[in-house]
Amino acid sequence: MPNDMDIASETVRLSRALAIWYGGTMRVLCIEDEAIVAEFVKTGLSGAGFTVDVATSAEEGASAFESVEYDAVILDLGLPDADGISLLRKLRGKREATPVIILSTRSNLNSRVGGLNAGADDYLPKPFAIEELTARLHALLRRPRTMLSPVLACGNVAYSPATHEVKVAGRSVAMAPKEMRVLDMLLRRPGTVISKQQLESGLYGFEEEVASNAVEVHIHHLRRRLAESKATVKITTQRGVGYVLIGPDA
Repeated sequence: MPNDMDIASETVRLSRALAIWYGGTMRVLCIEDEAIVAEFVKTGLSGAGFTVDVATSAEEGASAFESVEYDAVILDLGLPDADGISLLRKLRGKREATPVIILSTRSNLNSRVGGLNAGADDYLPKPFAIEELTARLHALLRRPRTMLSPVLACGNVAYSPATHEVKVAGRSVAMAPKEMRVLDMLLRRPGTVISKQQLESGLYGFEEEVASNAVEVHIHHLRRRLAESKATVKITTQRGVGYVLIGPDA
C-alpha cells in the first residue's frame, strides 16, 4: 500500500513528465476567493510543477483569462461578485475550450450535474486532496488537443500547439519552451504588433520575477533559430511598441 510520500513523489514525477510532453511548464488559473484554499492550491500545484496564477473574483479571473493563454482553469462557484457558473458560461459562449475544473462546497447531485452541463470538464467537491486535484488536471491535459489547437502557419513556418512541434519547410526545428511560446503568440497575429508586456504575460506567472531584458533575449534566440533554419518570416522590432512577425508576402 503506497504511503502519502510515495503518492506525492509520483505526482511530481507525472507532472514533470507531462510538462515535458506539453512543451514546458503548464500554466493554470485558479479563480478562488478563499485565501486559505487559494494558497493550498497554489502551493500544492506549484510543488507538482505547475505555474499557478490566482484570481479572487469573477472580474479578476475573466481579465486574467483574456490576457494569458492558460492550459487549465480551476474555478470556485461561490465568488464574491458573480456565480462561477455565469463566468463559465461566458467563457464557453466564446467557444473557449480550455479545460475547467470546478471546486465547490456544493456537492449535491444537482450542483454537480449543473456545473458539468454549463461546460465544466470536471467537478471536485470541497474539501479535497491536492493529489486528487493534480491527478484530475493530468487526466484533462492528456486529452488530445488537435481539434482545439489547429496548426499555426506563416510563410514556411508551422507550429502545432497540440504537439509543440515547430517545422520550417517541413523540417522539425528544436526550440526551447519559451521560444515556442513567443512564436505561438506571434503566429496567432502575423503582421500585428505584439507588445513586450503581452509577451511577458504569456511567458511568466504574475508573481514570477522577470528580468528587464527577458523578452529581448527570447526574441534574439527565436530570430537566430528562424534564420538558421532558413525561415521565410522575420521578426521586426517596433521601438517602444513591440514586435511583429512579417511573412514573405508582406
